[in-house]
Amino acid sequence: MPTFAAPDGTTLAYRSLGGGDPLICLPGGPMRDSAYLGDLGGLSSHRSLVRLDLRGTGRSAVPSDASSYRCDRLVADVEALRVHLGLDRLDLLGHSAGANLALRYATRHPDRVGRLALITPSTRAVGLEATAALRQEVTRARAGERWYPEAAAALESMVTGQATDDAWQAIAPFFYGRWDAAARAHQAVEAAQRNQEAARMFGADGAFDPPATRAGLAAHRRPVLLLAGELDLGAPPGLVAQLAELMPGAELVVQPGAGHYPWLDDADRFTGTVSAFLR
Repeated sequence: MPTFAAPDGTTLAYRSLGGGDPLICLPGGPMRDSAYLGDLGGLSSHRSLVRLDLRGTGRSAVPSDASSYRCDRLVADVEALRVHLGLDRLDLLGHSAGANLALRYATRHPDRVGRLALITPSTRAVGLEATAALRQEVTRARAGERWYPEAAAALESMVTGQATDDAWQAIAPFFYGRWDAAARAHQAVEAAQRNQEAARMFGADGAFDPPATRAGLAAHRRPVLLLAGELDLGAPPGLVAQLAELMPGAELVVQPGAGHYPWLDDADRFTGTVSAFLR
């Protein structure tokens, strides 16, 4: 696996899949091994996917300074990857929490970004949060599912502060368009792939500057794709639509029947949408 040095000397790793122009892929979690992205439903047939293992995850080294896990400080790692690859501009794909890092990079290095694809994005970088009403729109659509009563009760316990240790496991089906064997297998390895210490530090005080990020996005003129999953509890379509309003000319696509990992729910539709945008 190829590696490069971050500005503080930490050795970082990345995985390349496919051929063609590189697409830098920033994983979510936050701070989850990029292996969970797979080949993004076959997107590697259209572009060379350069999946960065963020510091302390996957095969990247653990830094000596734990505060360097903070989202704003990870921007320097992405810039170091650009320099390492010899690219004048990056086409960036950020999934979930990785969208926050992509947005911070785009506002700090606007001239270094080509196309920006944000997949079921977290919106902490711009100070947006999903309301209960937005989440109910997607959860109530699943009321006919066998697992719904248990998942809905667990979600309610989390809202009221009475959650048990099993609550996160119980609500997992809300993050997938189909709670089938593939979804279960994908979810089963999540805990082992995430660096919990890094995840806690990712959004620590100072990680985000919503006013500055919003101002940067208002001036952003490069192509942007925002892809939401119709059934995604993590990034409800209504929340992603609010993010789109902050970015002039952004293209908003809601993938029918998809959850937080839309390439698992309908790979052909996902790759068709993203590859068309990247072209």
